[in-house]
Formats: sequence, structure tokens, C-alpha cells
Amino acid sequence: MLKIIAISITIIITVLLVAASIMKKEYSISSEIIINKPRNTVFNYVKNIKNQEKYSKWVMADPNVKMDYKGTDGTVGFIAAWKSEIKDVGIGAQEITQIKDGERYDVEITFEKPFKGISTAFTTTEAITENQTKVTTTFNSKTPFPMNLMIPMIKNMLLKDMNENASNLKKILETQ
Repeated sequence: MLKIIAISITIIITVLLVAASIMKKEYSISSEIIINKPRNTVFNYVKNIKNQEKYSKWVMADPNVKMDYKGTDGTVGFIAAWKSEIKDVGIGAQEITQIKDGERYDVEITFEKPFKGISTAFTTTEAITENQTKVTTTFNSKTPFPMNLMIPMIKNMLLKDMNENASNLKKILETQ
């Protein structure tokens, strides 16, 4: 009986490792929402990283998070670093790496805890009408072998959080 259990466990582990070796290690997730405000109003709000304190689920998860800012918010080179004792918030920083005024800004996100890694993200704004703007945020990352088996679960969790951030952003901007 123990031999059958051991063989079964070995087969399961082997199948999982083979699947992980075949699966992609990179992934991308996008969230979008329509906000009933003009494009410039929306873009000028989202490009300022400090505003994330009002709508980002991750920043708001720890009311005692220590934030450190370097540079001029809303410009290339601005860095927002965070440090939290809460595992889900952790330690990291994001830096604005590119801005196409009124249309898109890009950031590089460096995670130190609870895991190390570097990801990128960008946010675009597109005028739907004079007073409606589609906001799309895209997050790109990599997960090393064999942890890449977790990518489907990671994507689902992140997308849920990104959609919540978008909803929070919509509420803030539409009540201003």
C-alpha cells in the first residue's frame, strides 16, 4: 500500500514538473474601466503615483505603510517606495520610466519582500467621448520554474485586485 502511495506521489510530482517546464514563465494581465471624466483629467490624476494612496488596494492594505518618495511626482524618474510589516504589502518601489503625456505612463516595479522580482506596468487613457475615458492598466511579470505552475492562480488574484483598483479610481474621479 505504501509503495502505491509513493509511486502515485512520484507520478504527480513528475507530471507537475513536466507541466511547469512546458508552461510560459512570463505573463501579462490587463484591467480596464470607463470613467465619466475627460481624458486629460483622468490622465493627470493617474500619472501622479501618490494618488494611488487613495485608490490602490495594495497601498491601502496597510494604514501604517511607510512611503518614501524621490523626485517630482508625475514625471519620469519619480520613485515611490514602500515598506510594510504586512506580508501581502511587503517592501518594494515603483519608478516612472516613461510618459507619453495625456496617453500613457510606464513604471518599473521592484519587489524585495515577500519575494524578490522586477515587473513592469503601464496605464493608458483613451478618450471614448469628450467626457468618457477608457483607462487600461497592464501588468507584466515573470515567475521562475517551477513556481510558474502558479501563474493561473496569480493572474486571477491580481486581476481581481486590479479591477478593484479601477473601480476605486472610477468612484474617486467621478465624485470630484
